[in-house]
Amino acid sequence: MVTIKDIAKAAGVSPSTVSRVVSNHPRISKATTLKVKRLMEEMGYHPNVMAKSLVSKTTQTLAIMLPRPAEELFQDFFFGELLRGILTQSTRAGYDMLLTAATSPSDETETVSRLVFGRRVDGVILLSSRVNDPLIDLLNKHNFPTVLIGRTEDRPNILSVDNDNELAAYDATQHLILQGHERIGFVSGPPTLTVAHDRMEGYRRAMREAGLTVRSEWIVEGEFLQQSGYRAMSFMMSLPERPSGLVVIDDVVGFGVLRGLTELGFKVPEDLSIVSFNNIALSELATPPISSIDIGTYQLGYTASQMLIRFIQEESVHQNRMIIPHRLIVRESSIQNISKRS
Repeated sequence: MVTIKDIAKAAGVSPSTVSRVVSNHPRISKATTLKVKRLMEEMGYHPNVMAKSLVSKTTQTLAIMLPRPAEELFQDFFFGELLRGILTQSTRAGYDMLLTAATSPSDETETVSRLVFGRRVDGVILLSSRVNDPLIDLLNKHNFPTVLIGRTEDRPNILSVDNDNELAAYDATQHLILQGHERIGFVSGPPTLTVAHDRMEGYRRAMREAGLTVRSEWIVEGEFLQQSGYRAMSFMMSLPERPSGLVVIDDVVGFGVLRGLTELGFKVPEDLSIVSFNNIALSELATPPISSIDIGTYQLGYTASQMLIRFIQEESVHQNRMIIPHRLIVRESSIQNISKRS
């Protein structure tokens, strides 16, 4: 069996240098790292992860806490892109990822406690935040390395990466207002999620500043699923006075909105103009293509992973909260004759 000493002898370096290469230590030169890794591959050396963990008291593994059951989560392309950003950065830094999901908040707390107190991971990435989240309280109480993709209301010491979701929803609503819409509705997500709360606030602020009425029957709350958008249209388009513009919490929900409108015989944007969020790849391929707020999903995941690894490795983290900028991508769902106006 090939050992660290064998690799060190072949490379002409000390065993401790080989150990640092295995641990992706930043102070080892690129040339030495490449040389040692090439010899490891040629000689068939595989690090003993368990032994390394016992010595270094690290696992080189991060946990990703999925916000809902996996069968629902992977219906939303947003999370696939978010995970791609996380995995790209963590793999480059030499960290493995452990994905875990739960069916309830209490189950989440139990799952994360098992990972944290069992020292199975070095840090945790949370993919969403709830109002008064017990999971954040638990991790904060024990000062465990954590990065939240989202916002905390009263935990400023928790590292987080987020968008300005209130401003993003304000911009989406403002876009519809500038197209001449005065009756604008909102298809939201669960009110317990801070992202849904913040986007609702942005929508309300834009309406208020424009002197427009926010009517409760034009606001529908649901889940981040196609069915929520579909059901919202069954209710909203049967009202005596319907909205002419609609802000939708998520592109996948927007697909459900389009399907519901088509089955009811309405056209987009002639009967209802739509703006949604996340700008997933399929939003451009919808019929019609959906105007969407691009929130930099890949960058959210990449930055969260980078931030957590720097913290674990005791490198400087310049600020506890990073804001990823957003931009509105205008397509046919919110503006008629877009090709003539561009």
